[in-house]
Amino acid sequence: MKIAIIGAGAIGGYVGAKLALAGEDVTFLVRGENLRAIREHGVCLQYADGSEQVARNVRATDDYGEAGPQDLVILATKAHQVAAVAEQLPRLFHADTAVVTMQNGIPFWYFHKTGGVLEGSPVRSVDSDGELARRIPPERVIGCVVYPASELVAPGVVRHVEGDRFPLGELDGSESERVQRIAAAFTRAGFKAPVLTDIRAEIWLKLWGNLSFNPISGLTHATLLDICQDPLGRGLAADMMREAQAVAGKLGITFRVPLDKRIAGAEKVGRHKTSMLQDIEAGRAPEIDALVGSVAELARLTDTPTPHIDAVYALVKLLAKNMEASGGRVRLQAA
Repeated sequence: MKIAIIGAGAIGGYVGAKLALAGEDVTFLVRGENLRAIREHGVCLQYADGSEQVARNVRATDDYGEAGPQDLVILATKAHQVAAVAEQLPRLFHADTAVVTMQNGIPFWYFHKTGGVLEGSPVRSVDSDGELARRIPPERVIGCVVYPASELVAPGVVRHVEGDRFPLGELDGSESERVQRIAAAFTRAGFKAPVLTDIRAEIWLKLWGNLSFNPISGLTHATLLDICQDPLGRGLAADMMREAQAVAGKLGITFRVPLDKRIAGAEKVGRHKTSMLQDIEAGRAPEIDALVGSVAELARLTDTPTPHIDAVYALVKLLAKNMEASGGRVRLQAA
């Protein structure tokens, strides 16, 4: 299968390298130092046990026309980075090209193929002018939820932290031949890739923690353990999660894990800095709208009060605005 990976960061590099090592025809669409490193050395995967694998049988380019039509496009950028590449994506499509979206949060395609009064509605928080849906037709999309944790430690070098699960699902809930074929390719690469008939419920399950723990940690510089063991922090996270559960419920979503168990799972991760906290410390644009703003938007669409989510969203958006204006980053430092 010809597979294009958009982005070779922590997740894109991990997925693309494993697929290439399993024999798939992989091309990375990347820029800068990552492009040079992959062209010269391939992608190096480092594992927790100290072992390494290097995928040398990959191509890397920043020219979508050079890459040409693909059987599968894996969109592995963060949600707020998709717009920057959307215009180029059709150059990778042939009549049957599928697109697997690996963004956290509520995706731009959420209301496509759902039926009901919101069928086809845009999610303005992540697709303000509908451009993503025009450039990436929902008919091509396969939903995906990313559970593994990994990090890009150097150009072309990815360290795998834990996890190997990538649930996949058609937007209409069908178990099509194409999603089965993609799942089989992921399985050959060593991933767990169950085909789900309700990918949206799985998206909400992961988002349930991200929408609370990420912004709280970004604002307070607390780890997951800090938040969960602090009565006020834990209480705020729980309040945000209850509000989100009410929004999801109005959209027909039920959670297969109780709230207390979801918080306990975060606590077990320990002193882990969320991705939003890592971005704020590094001076990168944090992923706010897909994780928090989209839930606030869906709350308005469903006439659901979300006072805690709205307040935290406003605060973290203001922090990001000030960071951008100053070109700065925010870190705790010893006095």
